[in-house]
Parts: sequence; C-alpha cells; structure tokens
Amino acid sequence: MWSLYRNWRRRQVLAAADTSAGAWAQAWDQLSLFRGLDADASQRLRELATLFLAEKTLEPAGGMRIEPWMGQQLALQAALPMLELGPDWHAGWVSVVVYPDTFISELETEDEAGVVHRVREARGGESWERGPLILSWADVEAGREADGYNVVIHEIAHKLDALGGSLNGMPPLHRGMSREAWSRAFGRAFADLERRVKAGQETALDPYARESPAEFFAVVSEAFFEIPDLLLDEYPEVYEQLRGFYRQDPMGRLGRPAAG
Repeated sequence: MWSLYRNWRRRQVLAAADTSAGAWAQAWDQLSLFRGLDADASQRLRELATLFLAEKTLEPAGGMRIEPWMGQQLALQAALPMLELGPDWHAGWVSVVVYPDTFISELETEDEAGVVHRVREARGGESWERGPLILSWADVEAGREADGYNVVIHEIAHKLDALGGSLNGMPPLHRGMSREAWSRAFGRAFADLERRVKAGQETALDPYARESPAEFFAVVSEAFFEIPDLLLDEYPEVYEQLRGFYRQDPMGRLGRPAAG
C-alpha cells in the first residue's frame, strides 16, 4: 500500500514540475558530468533530481543561502548514480545539510591500545549511516569539472553502501552479480593502490581510497562517473563491476564502450 501511494505521489510531483531542459539550464550548463547523455537519459535525470528535491530537505548551515539553481545542481549530481537504479535507492534518509565551505566534524578513533581519542577534522562531505548527508557547497561546486573529484557522488556512494547493512564497500548487488567477483576485483585493486602509493607511484585515484573498503568504493564511484577512461585503463575489473551495479557505461556515452 505504501509503495502504491509513494509512486502515486511521485507521479503527482512530476506532473506539477517543470522538468524541461530550459528550467534546469543554469544548473545543468555548469556541470560537465552529463556529457554524452542522450535526450531520454537527460530527461530522466532531471525527473530523478526533481524527486530528490521533493523527498529530501536542503538545510542551510553556517550562514549558507541555497538558491534554487544551487539545489538543482546538487540534486542533479546526486541523481546521476541513480539514473538506472531509480529513486527508491535514495531511501532511508531525508536531510541534506549544506555549509558554505569545509566544516568541522568530531570523530572518535581507537588506537592499538584500545584508547579512544576524539578528533576534530575539517571535511568537505560526510554521510551518516542512518542520518543526514552533510556537504560543503565549495566542494559541491568543485564537482563541476570532470577531474575525478565529486563530493556528492562520493557521499551518495556511502549511502548506497549502507543499504547493504554496513559500510564495507559492497552495496546490495543485483541479481546475477557475483559477490565473489566483486570482492576479487575490488580486493586486487585495493591492494594494488596500496602498493603503488607506498612506492610513490602516480595513480589516477585519490590515495584517500586506501582508508578502507568503504572509502575505496566511494572514490572509484567518483572516478567511474568523472574520469571513466582512467578508471577503465587502471582497473578494468572494477569498472566492469561498477558498470553492472550502476547499470551505466560512462565510457559508452563517450564513444568507447567497455568490453563485456
């Protein structure tokens, strides 16, 4: 019954909204993420972003003022990973807190002796497993360039990861996907990145991906949408797994479909 009402409500939202290209032009034209999307995919992306804005609350913090085009720009980036998954994958949380710039997060860490330390750390984004998405607008704006850094996609990847019950770098996989193949591809790439960073070698991925399997999944998700050519060249097995999970092929949109 709830799903029927939810779908009815979504149809009402879309019927009342202007999802035309013109209504989204200011936000859309500032982003390079959507290169290669055809007219149908572009329309569906605007519809997903419209539903995102209808179902989430954007909460300004630290003196932030959120203009309508800014909400659209954030929502478009958050919707891209869901393009072929659907809006239900945004379930389980409501609030998006937006600061003007980096914000201070208080963390608890435990050292090898079991002593718990409180750490204050400046961050550009944060995702609570059952809580809000917290973003720095300065970092959201940095996602305009296709350079491998996109804080919105990074934190949305954490939300997807959490749907599996824990932040472990493995979101709920679709029927037909192999957990063993996923673990093998990601494990090999994680170990390779660790080796290369320790050896001082250059890598297309942000070294922050070494922090944990969860961070690795978030970072490679950024790369999948932002710099798919570099991810495909460095870790083709990871690219293939992400292609199966997100049900998208960014390289195909750029005229270089991945094999398989």
